[in-house]
Parts: sequence; C-alpha cells; structure tokens
Amino acid sequence: MLQAKKVLFLTQYFPPEVGAPQNRLFEIAVRLQRLGCTMNVLTAMPNYPSMEIHKEYKGKVFSREKMEGIDVYRTWIYSRPTKSLIPRLINYYSFAILSFFRGLFLPNPEIIFVESPPLFLGKTAWLLAKLKGAKLVFNVSDLWPESAEKLGLVTNQKALKIATMLEEFLYRNSDGISGQTQGIVKNIQDRFPNKQYLWLPNGADLQFYNPKLNHDTSALPSVFKNGKRTFFYGGIIGHAQGLELLVDVAEHFKNDDALQFVLLGSGPEKEGLQELVRQKNLTNVFFEKPVDKALMPAILSTVEASVIPLKRLDIFKGAIPSKIFEALAMEKTVLLGVEGEAKELFVDQAEAALFFEPENTQALIHQIEVVLAKEESLHERKVKGRKYVQEYFSRDKAAERLLQFFNEI
Repeated sequence: MLQAKKVLFLTQYFPPEVGAPQNRLFEIAVRLQRLGCTMNVLTAMPNYPSMEIHKEYKGKVFSREKMEGIDVYRTWIYSRPTKSLIPRLINYYSFAILSFFRGLFLPNPEIIFVESPPLFLGKTAWLLAKLKGAKLVFNVSDLWPESAEKLGLVTNQKALKIATMLEEFLYRNSDGISGQTQGIVKNIQDRFPNKQYLWLPNGADLQFYNPKLNHDTSALPSVFKNGKRTFFYGGIIGHAQGLELLVDVAEHFKNDDALQFVLLGSGPEKEGLQELVRQKNLTNVFFEKPVDKALMPAILSTVEASVIPLKRLDIFKGAIPSKIFEALAMEKTVLLGVEGEAKELFVDQAEAALFFEPENTQALIHQIEVVLAKEESLHERKVKGRKYVQEYFSRDKAAERLLQFFNEI
C-alpha cells in the first residue's frame, strides 16, 4: 500500500495561467491530494504568457489561496512584455530568490517536486530541500540549456557553459528525476546512470475531455460557430512550433470558402505571423486569444482536426506536445508534424494520428485533403486515439505512478 506524503510543488507556472505545465501540475496535485497526500504549491503571481501580472494579483508581494483544497502560495515576480534576454533572466531570478525566502516559512515537506524549466529554480529547490530535510525530485519538461542552444535562443557560449554546469549539479544532487518524455529520461539517464528515474508523461482528464458530453459552445469566439471546417492549432505561438507552415498551407486553400485555420494562443511569434497573414492578404486564417481551460472541450468539439507541428530539429524527436492527448481524448483527427517519440507512440503504435513531415508544406496539404475526403479510416483512428490515451495516459494513473516513485526514493 502506498504511503501518502507531505509534498511541496515548486513551479513558476500554475493556474489561473493557461498552458501545458500549468494544467499538468494542477491536475497531478489534485489527484495526489485525493490519494491522501498533503499538498502545498509555491508559485509566482500569474503572468504567463503575456508577461503581465494578472489584474487581481497586481501590487501583491505574497498571497495565499485555496484551489481545490490545495494551499497555493504565491510570490511577486518581475514581469515585463518583452523578448529581450535580460528582462527574461530577471523574471526567472526574481521568482527563484523570492520563492526561496517564502519557502522557508512554509510547512516542512517530505518531498519537494520542482518543475524545470526554468533551470534556475532547481537551485532554490535544492537549498530548501537541504534546509527542510526533504527529498528532492527534479521534474524535467524540457532539456535546458540544450533546447535553448539548438533553437538559437541562447548563443553566448559562456552562458551556456554555466547553465550546463548548473543542470548537471541539479541532476547529481536530486534524489529522483522525472521527465515528460522517454527521450528526456534517456538523455539524462545516459549521463547519470546511478539515479532513480520516472517517465511522467502528460495526459488528459478523460471525464473532462469527453466527446459524448453535450458541450456548451455559446461562450466560444464566433470563429468556432460559423459552420466552417476548422483546422485548429491551440497553444504557445513560439519559435519551436514553426507555425509559418500553417500560413503557407492556408494560402494553398485560400479559395475554399468552407475551410478555415484558427490559431489560439499567445507567444513571441504571434505578431510576426499576423503580419505575414496580412502581407499574403489571407482571409481564412484567424488568431484568437488564450481561453480558460474550461472552454477547451467545447472548442475541440467544433473543429475538424487539430494540427500539431514542431520544427524539424533533433531535439524535438523526444518531444510529446500535451495538446495531442486532449485532441485524441475528444476523438478528433490529429495531424501530427513531430518526428521521433510522438510519431512512434501515436502514429505507429496507436494508429491514432495522421503524420506529416515537419516543416513540409506539401505533406500537410496532403493530409488535410485526406481529412476533407472523409475516409472511413479516420473514424477508426479517432476511436483508437481515445482508447490509447485512456489506457496509457490518464491523469489518475500518472498521479499513482508519481506517488509510488515518492515512496521508492
């Protein structure tokens, strides 16, 4: 029988922010509490991805609130809407420093579970774990600084060397390491074989993302209610996704009045993509602001297919975008432009998604034409997709595996 633990989640990102890590951490925290754990969360004032602190939290240095019975402690964070590196670093460090001092006054946990990136927060977690006599579990959702270097986001070799030293220090000094993909776990395990590891993938709440429910679409933006066949991207509009591809594909279909492309989200590339759409004079591409998580099942219920792309880089062969699970849970067609682990799981093994080569415009055009042809095999893929998520990627099973890991370290 698993023993319940006193757990502190340390993360810069948490609801009411929207995003993959926010949803994942909240859902797991709720389920760990249901399993008997005492759960506390130490996080920042909500500011992502707009980089502006939410109105109801402005002017506060510290706050405490209850979310589904979980105590959530927040600290002030420096946040400015800019792409410049220095303000971003101040953003990370301000939370890393203030969360350390706030953490000193929180109840002593048995487990500190820290989310990375940002990498710097790992040092805060390590110090708190030492002072409070807690075990440290370092949860890696993206390999930094490797990803930053390969995406060209950080080019200063001295900075990269320092970040690598910090990364390796944290791996060596963690009691357990978890990763969102098998590729992440293997990468770290190859370098540090004498640690305990857990593959902790993203997943979906199958009761929340349920295609059999009658989802209320009245509160949705009008673009989801115009009766057109919608090819949908929802998430961060950033460097990694290579969303210029969608604009090029939309240009190919610009004369099809029954078809539209909707990008929902925020990020550093959004303005550039909007300008590209204006230059091409496209009327079939729409940009929508992020919405509350509660609306996502209703949005997905209206779309023809979910398009999930990443750039064609080796670093992304170990990536599994979380939006895959939600679309498959809703029995939607998934057009997956991600090589490596995601393709192996959802295209080859589950036979649940249609694959297109990353950054290949013609390949995506072909798969969209397959969807428009309404081939019978599409229905079979949708059914297989939900069953596959239910069997291997439910939030409940993830929480149980994590608690077992806490018991083993």
